[in-house]
Amino acid sequence: MEERLQKIIASSGLTSRRKAEEMILEGRVTVNGKAAVIGMKADVEKDHIKVDGKLLNPKIGQRRVYIKFNKPDEVVTTMTDPEGRPTVADYFAGAGHRAYPVGRLDYHTEGLLLLTNDGDLAYHILHPAKKIPKTYQVKVKGDISDVDLDKLRRGVRLEDGVTAPAGIKRMRSKDTVSNTWLEMTIYEGRKRQIRRMFTYVKHPVAKLKRVAINGITLGNLKPGQWAYLTQEELYSIFKEVGVKNSGREHVP
Repeated sequence: MEERLQKIIASSGLTSRRKAEEMILEGRVTVNGKAAVIGMKADVEKDHIKVDGKLLNPKIGQRRVYIKFNKPDEVVTTMTDPEGRPTVADYFAGAGHRAYPVGRLDYHTEGLLLLTNDGDLAYHILHPAKKIPKTYQVKVKGDISDVDLDKLRRGVRLEDGVTAPAGIKRMRSKDTVSNTWLEMTIYEGRKRQIRRMFTYVKHPVAKLKRVAINGITLGNLKPGQWAYLTQEELYSIFKEVGVKNSGREHVP
């Protein structure tokens, strides 16, 4: 059966669909000896698909890995870092399976990060149309007013456009005179979005931690610890993005 080339590459577990598209544009993918182009379709059972000169094995990545990780502060959400800073990959060196971060958390943002080698699922989670809810605990400087919170709930205009409506509530038990703790849920994933939103209302973020993605929570994971997603967690995320889980053999 023919499918779009970037989906085939992502489904193999080699990389995400977005990265696969970049590889095609860079001329790193060929189909039956000819350079691939965006929009091309192929059949993994009939066509010879090569990435960087290596034949793509359709059986690669059949055993899917779905992981949740509690990212510590001052860790880069990449597999390598030219500056030599700690990366997410450092925590999975002995895991025995390759998995890649689904989206990113800033260097100084802690908390829940999903990783997988299922490029098709990662693509759907990150797609703006899906509007996956992501919940954070936010500590901001100063005593923020209800007026400013209402502005953030409705959406504020940043340099890349107006933000979508967000859910915000106070965590009153953690309030102090000089800081305010909030729980915030957003449905988009712009770069440094929450930090920029609170800077807009002149209450900079002092601490930021993601605690849930579509109902998947950190649970008892301490910073630096990880666990495979449970069957219930997998079902919830597949159902939310509208991707069938049938035929996906996964670990454990």
